[in-house]
Amino acid sequence: MKIITFTLVAVLLSAIFSPYSNASENSLDAPLSDLKNYHVDTPNMVSSGMPNQGHFETLKGMGVTKVIDLIPGDRKEESSLMNELNLTYYNIQVEWENPTLKNFHEYILTMKQFNKSEGITLTHCRLNWRGAVFTYLYRVTQLKESEELAKQDMLAIWVPNEIWQGFIDEVISKY
Repeated sequence: MKIITFTLVAVLLSAIFSPYSNASENSLDAPLSDLKNYHVDTPNMVSSGMPNQGHFETLKGMGVTKVIDLIPGDRKEESSLMNELNLTYYNIQVEWENPTLKNFHEYILTMKQFNKSEGITLTHCRLNWRGAVFTYLYRVTQLKESEELAKQDMLAIWVPNEIWQGFIDEVISKY
């Protein structure tokens, strides 16, 4: 009972104070413990595998206001949920076997638009493999962060296969 009470208090305090803080490594609390490959990329960017409704609600309470979904296909259900939760939502259809420069350019434009407003942006896909690559590339090419640090964060999620390493190399050479 004490754990449940503590978790509820933590979530409530997070919801109350989230407008005044950014994402931090400490934001991985109990309600997100089962969110696949959740990662804080920067104070205003987090990434993860596929969140469920409870995860989205917790993330919103932590200050997430915008969601970029990198999963292809019919995303009407998630779009509807984001509308219900009053989260700004954008879907970039990134085919697993064929990520493109156009996909990354669309990601850059969306991130730049999202960065004009307050709050944290969540980038997600099914396992956070696409998300880890896109956030790594954005941090290196657009935010001019240390390639070593950003790559270390990506590799903590997964080691890109041949297709994705080719995509990374292509983006790095272009940007």
